[in-house]
Amino acid sequence: MTHALRVPQIDLSSVLAAPNPHIDLRLDAYESSTRNFLKAVTDYKNHAITEIARRSNSHAAEKKKLADRVQHIESDTNQCKMREIELVTTLEKEQEELKGAEASVAALRRQLNTIRENCAALDAEIEQYRIVASNLRHDRDTERATITTNMAITTPELLACQTGLRCIVEGVGQDQLLIRFSHLFSGDQQRECRVVLDVSSQMYKGNSE
Repeated sequence: MTHALRVPQIDLSSVLAAPNPHIDLRLDAYESSTRNFLKAVTDYKNHAITEIARRSNSHAAEKKKLADRVQHIESDTNQCKMREIELVTTLEKEQEELKGAEASVAALRRQLNTIRENCAALDAEIEQYRIVASNLRHDRDTERATITTNMAITTPELLACQTGLRCIVEGVGQDQLLIRFSHLFSGDQQRECRVVLDVSSQMYKGNSE
Protein backbone atom coordinates (compact mmCIF):
# COMPACT_ATOMS: atom_id res chain seq x y z
CA MET A 1 0.00 0.00 0.00
CA THR A 2 1.49 3.39 -1.04
CA HIS A 3 1.19 6.26 1.48
CA ALA A 4 0.77 9.83 0.23
CA LEU A 5 3.81 12.06 0.83
CA ARG A 6 3.04 14.61 3.51
CA VAL A 7 4.22 18.03 2.41
CA PRO A 8 5.36 20.21 5.35
CA GLN A 9 3.74 23.59 5.76
CA ILE A 10 5.85 26.58 4.62
CA ASP A 11 6.34 29.68 6.70
CA LEU A 12 6.26 32.29 3.93
CA SER A 13 7.47 35.20 6.17
CA SER A 14 10.57 33.30 7.20
CA VAL A 15 11.37 32.45 3.62
CA LEU A 16 11.06 36.04 2.51
CA ALA A 17 13.22 37.22 5.41
CA ALA A 18 16.07 34.95 4.35
CA PRO A 19 18.97 36.50 2.37
CA ASN A 20 18.27 34.14 -0.56
CA PRO A 21 14.61 33.30 -0.49
CA HIS A 22 14.16 29.73 -1.64
CA ILE A 23 11.38 27.18 -1.37
CA ASP A 24 12.29 23.50 -1.51
CA LEU A 25 9.60 21.96 -3.68
CA ARG A 26 11.08 18.49 -3.20
CA LEU A 27 10.72 17.64 -6.91
CA ASP A 28 12.67 14.39 -6.50
CA ALA A 29 10.13 13.11 -4.04
CA TYR A 30 7.32 14.30 -6.32
CA GLU A 31 8.83 12.60 -9.35
CA SER A 32 9.40 9.41 -7.33
CA SER A 33 5.82 9.53 -6.11
CA THR A 34 4.58 10.19 -9.63
CA ARG A 35 6.62 7.30 -11.00
CA ASN A 36 5.27 5.04 -8.28
CA PHE A 37 1.74 6.21 -9.07
CA LEU A 38 2.19 5.66 -12.81
CA LYS A 39 3.72 2.26 -12.12
CA ALA A 40 0.75 1.38 -9.90
CA VAL A 41 -1.65 2.58 -12.60
CA THR A 42 0.24 0.56 -15.24
CA ASP A 43 0.25 -2.53 -13.03
CA TYR A 44 -3.46 -2.11 -12.37
CA LYS A 45 -4.08 -1.62 -16.09
CA ASN A 46 -2.02 -4.71 -16.99
CA HIS A 47 -3.72 -6.72 -14.26
CA ALA A 48 -7.10 -5.50 -15.47
CA ILE A 49 -6.21 -6.36 -19.08
CA THR A 50 -4.99 -9.79 -18.02
CA GLU A 51 -8.13 -10.37 -15.94
CA ILE A 52 -10.34 -9.15 -18.76
CA ALA A 53 -8.52 -11.43 -21.21
CA ARG A 54 -8.82 -14.32 -18.77
CA ARG A 55 -12.48 -13.66 -18.23
CA SER A 56 -13.00 -13.22 -21.97
CA ASN A 57 -11.26 -16.52 -22.67
CA SER A 58 -13.21 -18.19 -19.88
CA HIS A 59 -16.44 -16.69 -21.19
CA ALA A 60 -15.58 -17.79 -24.74
CA ALA A 61 -14.76 -21.29 -23.49
CA GLU A 62 -17.98 -21.40 -21.46
CA LYS A 63 -19.90 -20.04 -24.43
CA LYS A 64 -18.38 -22.71 -26.70
CA LYS A 65 -19.14 -25.34 -24.09
CA LEU A 66 -22.74 -24.15 -23.88
CA ALA A 67 -22.96 -24.05 -27.69
CA ASP A 68 -21.64 -27.61 -27.88
CA ARG A 69 -24.10 -28.65 -25.21
CA VAL A 70 -26.96 -26.92 -27.02
CA GLN A 71 -25.93 -28.65 -30.26
CA HIS A 72 -25.75 -31.97 -28.46
CA ILE A 73 -29.16 -31.38 -26.88
CA GLU A 74 -30.62 -30.38 -30.25
CA SER A 75 -29.14 -33.53 -31.80
CA ASP A 76 -30.59 -35.65 -29.00
CA THR A 77 -33.91 -33.83 -29.37
CA ASN A 78 -34.00 -34.51 -33.11
CA GLN A 79 -33.13 -38.14 -32.51
CA CYS A 80 -35.88 -38.35 -29.89
CA LYS A 81 -38.35 -36.78 -32.34
CA MET A 82 -37.35 -39.29 -35.03
CA ARG A 83 -37.62 -42.09 -32.50
CA GLU A 84 -41.01 -40.77 -31.44
CA ILE A 85 -42.19 -40.75 -35.06
CA GLU A 86 -40.94 -44.32 -35.48
CA LEU A 87 -42.64 -45.36 -32.26
CA VAL A 88 -45.90 -43.71 -33.31
CA THR A 89 -45.70 -45.47 -36.68
CA THR A 90 -44.92 -48.78 -34.98
CA LEU A 91 -47.74 -48.24 -32.49
CA GLU A 92 -50.22 -47.50 -35.27
CA LYS A 93 -49.07 -50.59 -37.14
CA GLU A 94 -49.37 -52.71 -33.99
CA GLN A 95 -52.83 -51.29 -33.36
CA GLU A 96 -53.87 -52.24 -36.89
CA GLU A 97 -52.39 -55.70 -36.40
CA LEU A 98 -54.16 -55.95 -33.04
CA LYS A 99 -57.47 -55.02 -34.65
CA GLY A 100 -56.87 -57.66 -37.33
CA ALA A 101 -55.93 -60.22 -34.69
CA GLU A 102 -59.01 -59.37 -32.62
CA ALA A 103 -61.20 -59.73 -35.70
CA SER A 104 -59.56 -63.09 -36.47
CA VAL A 105 -60.02 -64.22 -32.87
CA ALA A 106 -63.68 -63.16 -32.96
CA ALA A 107 -64.18 -65.08 -36.23
CA LEU A 108 -62.42 -68.14 -34.77
CA ARG A 109 -64.56 -67.91 -31.65
CA ARG A 110 -67.69 -67.82 -33.78
CA GLN A 111 -66.43 -70.82 -35.73
CA LEU A 112 -65.59 -72.56 -32.45
CA ASN A 113 -69.09 -71.91 -31.11
CA THR A 114 -70.58 -73.24 -34.36
CA ILE A 115 -68.34 -76.32 -34.17
CA ARG A 116 -69.33 -76.84 -30.53
CA GLU A 117 -73.01 -76.58 -31.46
CA ASN A 118 -72.46 -79.04 -34.33
CA CYS A 119 -70.54 -81.36 -32.00
CA ALA A 120 -73.36 -81.18 -29.44
CA ALA A 121 -75.88 -81.98 -32.19
CA LEU A 122 -73.70 -84.83 -33.43
CA ASP A 123 -73.25 -86.12 -29.89
CA ALA A 124 -77.02 -86.12 -29.44
CA GLU A 125 -77.44 -87.87 -32.80
CA ILE A 126 -74.71 -90.38 -31.91
CA GLU A 127 -76.43 -91.02 -28.60
CA GLN A 128 -79.69 -91.65 -30.46
CA TYR A 129 -77.87 -94.03 -32.82
CA ARG A 130 -76.34 -95.76 -29.82
CA ILE A 131 -79.78 -96.22 -28.31
CA VAL A 132 -81.12 -97.52 -31.64
CA ALA A 133 -78.08 -99.81 -32.01
CA SER A 134 -78.51 -101.03 -28.46
CA ASN A 135 -82.20 -101.75 -29.14
CA LEU A 136 -81.32 -103.49 -32.41
CA ARG A 137 -78.62 -105.48 -30.65
CA HIS A 138 -81.13 -106.46 -28.00
CA ASP A 139 -83.68 -107.41 -30.65
CA ARG A 140 -81.00 -109.37 -32.53
CA ASP A 141 -79.93 -111.17 -29.40
CA THR A 142 -83.58 -111.89 -28.60
CA GLU A 143 -84.20 -113.10 -32.15
CA ARG A 144 -81.03 -115.19 -32.07
CA ALA A 145 -82.11 -116.73 -28.80
CA THR A 146 -85.54 -117.44 -30.28
CA ILE A 147 -83.94 -118.95 -33.39
CA THR A 148 -81.63 -121.04 -31.27
CA THR A 149 -84.60 -122.22 -29.22
CA ASN A 150 -86.61 -122.96 -32.35
CA MET A 151 -83.64 -124.75 -33.89
CA ALA A 152 -83.34 -126.91 -30.80
CA ILE A 153 -87.01 -127.75 -31.17
CA THR A 154 -87.24 -128.11 -34.96
CA THR A 155 -83.90 -129.82 -35.65
CA PRO A 156 -85.11 -133.23 -34.47
CA GLU A 157 -88.33 -132.74 -36.44
CA LEU A 158 -86.29 -131.73 -39.53
CA LEU A 159 -84.09 -134.76 -39.22
CA ALA A 160 -87.17 -136.95 -38.83
CA CYS A 161 -88.73 -135.38 -41.95
CA GLN A 162 -85.53 -135.80 -43.93
CA THR A 163 -85.30 -139.43 -42.87
CA GLY A 164 -88.96 -140.12 -43.55
CA LEU A 165 -89.11 -138.28 -46.85
CA ARG A 166 -85.60 -139.31 -47.80
CA CYS A 167 -84.72 -135.75 -48.75
CA ILE A 168 -82.42 -132.94 -47.71
CA VAL A 169 -83.80 -129.57 -46.55
CA GLU A 170 -81.52 -126.55 -46.35
CA GLY A 171 -81.83 -122.79 -46.38
CA VAL A 172 -80.73 -121.02 -49.58
CA GLY A 173 -81.86 -117.46 -48.87
CA GLN A 174 -84.00 -115.30 -46.69
CA ASP A 175 -87.26 -117.16 -46.02
CA GLN A 176 -86.38 -119.78 -48.66
CA LEU A 177 -85.90 -123.52 -48.22
CA LEU A 178 -84.35 -125.91 -50.72
CA ILE A 179 -85.72 -129.46 -50.68
CA ARG A 180 -83.73 -132.01 -52.67
CA PHE A 181 -85.03 -135.48 -53.60
CA SER A 182 -82.68 -137.96 -55.21
CA HIS A 183 -84.38 -141.29 -54.50
CA LEU A 184 -87.25 -140.69 -56.93
CA PHE A 185 -85.11 -141.73 -59.87
CA SER A 186 -83.90 -145.23 -59.13
CA GLY A 187 -80.96 -146.37 -61.14
CA ASP A 188 -79.99 -142.79 -62.07
CA GLN A 189 -77.95 -141.27 -59.26
CA GLN A 190 -77.11 -138.17 -61.36
CA ARG A 191 -80.66 -136.93 -61.43
CA GLU A 192 -82.09 -134.94 -58.56
CA CYS A 193 -85.38 -133.19 -57.93
CA ARG A 194 -85.24 -129.81 -56.27
CA VAL A 195 -88.01 -127.74 -54.75
CA VAL A 196 -87.49 -124.17 -53.49
CA LEU A 197 -90.13 -123.19 -50.96
CA ASP A 198 -90.81 -119.51 -50.15
CA VAL A 199 -92.04 -119.28 -46.57
CA SER A 200 -92.06 -115.46 -46.30
CA SER A 201 -95.88 -115.51 -45.99
CA GLN A 202 -98.60 -117.90 -45.03
CA MET A 203 -99.18 -118.63 -48.72
CA TYR A 204 -96.19 -120.79 -49.61
CA LYS A 205 -94.71 -120.53 -53.08
CA GLY A 206 -92.58 -123.18 -54.67
CA ASN A 207 -90.38 -123.74 -57.71
CA SER A 208 -89.26 -127.17 -58.75
CA GLU A 209 -86.50 -128.44 -60.99
